[in-house]
Amino acid sequence: MHIRPILATLSRHKTAAALVVLEIALSCAIICNAVFIISNRIADLQVGSGIANDELVYVATSSLLPDINMDAQRRQDVAALSAIPGVKAVSSVNQIPYGGNVWASDIRLERDQPRPTAHASLYMDDGQLQSTFGLQVIEGRGFNADEYLDNSAFDPNKVGQSVPAIMLSRALARTLFPNQSAVGKSIYVWGEQQPPSPVVGVIDDLLAPGETNSLANRYHTMVFPIRTSNGAYALRTTPDQREAVLKAASAALLRADPNRLIEQSDTLEQMRIDFHHRDRSVILLLVAVCLALLAVTAFGIIGLASFWVQQRTRQIGIRRALGATRRHILRYFQIENFLLTSIGIVLGLLLAYALNLLLMNRYELPRLPLLYLPASALLLWLLGQAAVFWPARRAAAIPPAVATRSA
Repeated sequence: MHIRPILATLSRHKTAAALVVLEIALSCAIICNAVFIISNRIADLQVGSGIANDELVYVATSSLLPDINMDAQRRQDVAALSAIPGVKAVSSVNQIPYGGNVWASDIRLERDQPRPTAHASLYMDDGQLQSTFGLQVIEGRGFNADEYLDNSAFDPNKVGQSVPAIMLSRALARTLFPNQSAVGKSIYVWGEQQPPSPVVGVIDDLLAPGETNSLANRYHTMVFPIRTSNGAYALRTTPDQREAVLKAASAALLRADPNRLIEQSDTLEQMRIDFHHRDRSVILLLVAVCLALLAVTAFGIIGLASFWVQQRTRQIGIRRALGATRRHILRYFQIENFLLTSIGIVLGLLLAYALNLLLMNRYELPRLPLLYLPASALLLWLLGQAAVFWPARRAAAIPPAVATRSA
């Protein structure tokens, strides 16, 4: 079938053809980026924490008294929590995956390095963090007993004082020391004016709290042998005992010190669900937008094709009388739609790339992979052919005699 007659026909319906092309272009640009965002959000939901999610509960408190011995209270709290039936391990923590607290530090490999090599989240270990979280040391060793410090005895702003030992996550170790072992190396944390701290071990990946743009950066974490005393505790138990342990933990802490508030009391699994609530909402919203755009595009194509079938009844009848088969008529409308869809897709791919650049600059979204462009084009081509099929089939079914009498 020749393309020139189709182009000539479209040139007499410029406005309608332009609207279909614009509709397809906008749908292509929006759907392409929306699907990319959806895939990123789904990847976020699948990121593991690196710790025993289904065995942990978290309790955070704050004291109503201004002057208390926080280190003594921490020891008292840990003893009370450890005595709860079903508790396997207890650790006082400064932060926890999916929590609201975020402790972090720049890392430098040289004292006078102008810009940090990496930025990492830091966890404080009171001696029980590994057993509570279920952390695995995959290289080097854990902390020795003489390396632990109380939080009150450690001042990162004091010149000459440094963290006595550090364990790095696997992802952070690879970033700082690619293609070599991190154990035995020294790094500068909390300012290059402090002495360097030795890396004694590498643990399996441990998720940092909060949100980061890169999946690798989410596992940029390190552990310090410092006993923090901020009233927050992680308890490890069995999955079926989490709720009971959580209630008993809150009661035990209030009995130990009635002059404080329970600010948060939750299972880590529920904290994970709450943390990803926005991701799930964004996914549902964008899925609805994509489906709505596809439906609008499909109905637009159907409506325009149906209108053109009605307008071209005499033309179709003449072609049928001259020997055109139903298959010829059907192919005519399919090729016409293919041309319009192709023009719209080309414009849409350019708009998709421009929209992605805008999102990268405004919201730090990653660059759109090229794979999404042909995938979106194929989807819209198939949608266009499916949408035009029924109007084209109706046109092909017009008898030549009826079409001629309607002239």
